[in-house]
Order: sequence, then C-alpha cells, then structure tokens
Amino acid sequence: MVFVLGFSAILVRLVVLQVADASAYQDLAQAQRGRVISVPAPRGSIFDRDLHELAMSLPAKAVFVDPALVRKPMQVARTVAGVLDLSPAKVYAAVTAAEGRFVYLARGVEVETAERLKDMKLPGIGFLDETRRYYPAGDVASQVLGFVGVDGTGLEGLERQYDSLLAGREGHAQVEEDPNGRMIPQAVRRDDPPVPGRDVVLTIDQDLQYRAQVSLERAVRTNKARGGTVIVMDPKTGDVLAMATYPWFDPNDFSAASSEEWRNRAVTDAFEPGSVNKVIMAAATLELGLVTLDQRFNIADEIDVFDRTYRDVHSHPMQQMTLADIVAQSSNVGAITVANLLGDQMLASYLYEFGFGKPTGIGFPGESPGILAPAEEWWGTTLASISIGHGVAVTALQMAGVYATIANAGVSIRPRLVRGTVEDDGAFAPSPPSPSRRVVSEDTAAAVTRTLSYAVQVGTGGEAEIPGFWVAGKTGTAQKPLPNAPGYSDKYVASFIGITPASDPALVVAAVLDEPETKYGGVAAAPLFQEVARFALALLRVPPAPKPPPPPSASPVGLG
Repeated sequence: MVFVLGFSAILVRLVVLQVADASAYQDLAQAQRGRVISVPAPRGSIFDRDLHELAMSLPAKAVFVDPALVRKPMQVARTVAGVLDLSPAKVYAAVTAAEGRFVYLARGVEVETAERLKDMKLPGIGFLDETRRYYPAGDVASQVLGFVGVDGTGLEGLERQYDSLLAGREGHAQVEEDPNGRMIPQAVRRDDPPVPGRDVVLTIDQDLQYRAQVSLERAVRTNKARGGTVIVMDPKTGDVLAMATYPWFDPNDFSAASSEEWRNRAVTDAFEPGSVNKVIMAAATLELGLVTLDQRFNIADEIDVFDRTYRDVHSHPMQQMTLADIVAQSSNVGAITVANLLGDQMLASYLYEFGFGKPTGIGFPGESPGILAPAEEWWGTTLASISIGHGVAVTALQMAGVYATIANAGVSIRPRLVRGTVEDDGAFAPSPPSPSRRVVSEDTAAAVTRTLSYAVQVGTGGEAEIPGFWVAGKTGTAQKPLPNAPGYSDKYVASFIGITPASDPALVVAAVLDEPETKYGGVAAAPLFQEVARFALALLRVPPAPKPPPPPSASPVGLG
C-alpha cells in the first residue's frame, strides 16, 4: 500500500512537471542556455557621381567576454590585449566584471586578427559577425562623408544625415550555448534576418574633389593661411561637384583628428563676405530699374555715413564710374552710393531672396543659416556696411549659391549633394530635381554677368583668367570681426567667386582662404579659383563660349 501511494505521488509529480509546468521549465532551460544576439545589417555604400566607392563596409568581428566562464583572468587579459593591441588593465577589468554575462572587448576587428584569437580557444571569449566602415579614398571629401561610430551609427557628415537610409535594420538570432559558452550546433535557432541599408550616390566627382583638395592645400600653404574652402557647383542643377575644407582628416582614423577638423566649414561656418557681396547690390538696383549700365556716378575715395568714414582701398580723385567700374575696381564708396538708392528694406529683401539668413536647404548636419538682421533692426551705418559685405555673415555655400543664381539666368536652384540611391534590385533611383525659384530676371542676370566679366578682364580679378575661356567673377577681402568683442581684428578672409564660361555658364567655383598672409582676394584666392576651374572645365569637357559683350565704362582701360 505504501509502495502504491509513493509510486502514485511520483507519477502525479511527473505529470505536473511534464504537463502542467512543462512550459515554465522549458522557458527556464532556454534562459539558461539560450541567448538572443543582434545581427547587424550591412550598411549601404556611398558612391561618387560616377559610382566610385567612397565609403564601404567590410566584414569584421566583435570580440566579447562572458566573465563567468573565464578561468585564468590575468592570463586571458594579457593574451587578448596582445592580439588586439588593447590595454591589459582594461581587458582585465572586463574579464573580471562582477555583473553581466556579456562585455564587449573590441568592435570592428579585422577578420584575420579575430580568427587568430579564436584559434587560441580561450574560455569565455566569444565572437560576433559585424562590419567596419572603410573609406578607400582616405581623406577625399572626408568632411562631406563624415564617419560612423564603433556601433555603426553615423556620427558626422552624410553618414549622419542619411544614417537611417544607409543603416538598414538590424536582425536578431536566438542561439543556444553549452556551459563553456560554445554554440550548440544541433540546437534550434530562430532568426530575424537583417535588412541591408541602401546605397547612396553623391553629386561629388571624386577626381575633381581630389584635385580641388590638392589645389586648396597648396594655396593655404603658399599664402600661409589658417585654412580654406573650395566649392564647385553646377548652377543649372544645383549639384555640388566638389566641396573641400582644409585642414581635413582621414575618416578611417577619425579619432586622431580634432572635432574642429571634422567640421564641414563650407556649410557650418559663417563669415563676413566682403566685396563678393557687391553682386547683390548690383543685381537689386538693376532689377528695380534704379540704375542703368551706362549711368555714371561721381565717386570720391571716401564717404561719411553717420559716425563712420568708409574708404576705397586705393586713394583716387573724384572720378566718374559706371556700375561696371564700381564692381571692377571694387569701390566701397561706389557700392555705398548705389546701395543708398535701395534703402534698408529693399536691400534686406534682396539679400534674403538670394539666400542670406536662412539654410540653403541642402540638409547637411550643423548647417549655419548665417547672420542677417531684419531691416527693422538696421541703424545708421548698417546699409553701408552690408553693401560692401560687412555686418552680415554667410557660409561659403550660401555665397556660391548667389553666383549660381546669376549664372542660371536669375533662377536659384537648391544645392544638393545626393544624386540618388540604389534600389534593392541594383537599379539607380534618381533624386527629384532640386526646387527652383526666380530671384531676378534673365536680363538682370545677363547684365550682372557682363559686369563680373569686366571685373576679371580689367579689374581686381585678373588672376582668375583662364586661357581659352571667359570668366565672370568678383574678389572679396573682408576684415574678420573680433571673436569676443566689438570691432575688427587685423585678420582677413580673402575670396574669389567666379562663373565660367561667362556667356554660357557651366560652373561656379568659390575659393575662400582664411587669414592668408596676403589678404587681398585677387592675389590670394583668384589663382586658386583659376587652378580648380581650369581642371574642372577640362575634366567635364566644357567647350569654350563667346566673349560676353563688355558693359559701358567711364574708363576705357579700367585698372589695366
């Protein structure tokens, strides 16, 4: 009887364990030997406009440790640190961690290195498949591309801007391990596969970008400048063909550079443009019919505006100047005289229409809108200062956009860095055309182009001339404001922004040098423009175009 009762009790308990509590114990067993791991999605590549790969993902391994399985922590720490070139102290801290069964030791380890460590069969050391980001062109377009962190997340540049598109969606895998942390091959494995990221095709031309960087670095060194920027744009599409900022960095080793070197200053940093801004004064007054190309003004070499005296760079007697002469000779007094015809509200309105005081719409992380105070906040000398490029701040991209508007017959095209994406089936999906809007009439744009061409032929932009092509452009020399006090320093920004061919524009090139030893834009920046534009014309096989008709001038020889 006792035997029967005992057997019955055991039978009842077995029924409870195998039927009533089966699910609970199955879950407990699964929790003891099972683990869910993340399966990273292959990150999309970034290509230049001709499908040269600028950013790609290579197979790699993540190395982790389960501290509970490590038997000889000091020995394991020294071995792992030696193979992975890590700090033994940090590895030891990880392998002796009191909490958790999973601690990363290294991410993005090259497969060969990880396999060498794996062959040592160290208890508690495990490996996961992942990828590491690689930039085959090194520092080419590094500030445009940006970089990703160890977890594969975009941290700077286009890698950040298009992170959700490039990253895809990670998957998950549920695996089972034995007590020593080894995978159980026969165990049931449930997978949620990752979704690969999309490839992105840029407007950047790798060859032109490289050449622009070579030329920019040489110009910075030659002029003993602090840094510089070059932008090459197609004014008809808004495509940015090259965008370089010196100094740059190698995104394959981004931690070796400073955060200042990571910044794409062409988009994120605003500066007072100086005389390159006179193009807006010229366009606005022509568009409103306040001046004509053959109108003559009596211009002295200085002018008093409220409590300040503005002067031309070079002393000269009272002389007659047309609008073309004012632009060609970069006369501050002439620009202020003409701008006074506009008034505060109208000049502010045209500055805004040309893109000042607001982002360009390119969407780049950290883009600066620049600085443009509302006309209601202008006071005695504001109009005079802004008409010659002071008291207002713009990015190099904004300023290039102004000249692109003139080059595109008065129509502003939003700049863009992405031509399209690559679909899952490998087909190219072009981005929609950039939105456009008219700023000034075609006739006004043509008249301004004539004055800018004249400025290169006989004015301050002579060093920008390209044999066989006509260039329309303007120099800029702007004194830099003091960083933490009112007033200006003894440092300058020198620039030249030009259009070529002048009568059938195909390119806009902006060349900006920060704190060059030779402060004048015509001396420091115009040769940089010439070198970059000349290469771009040849690379893109742009044919020459006829010489634009010269504008009326009060002086048949200009500056000579």
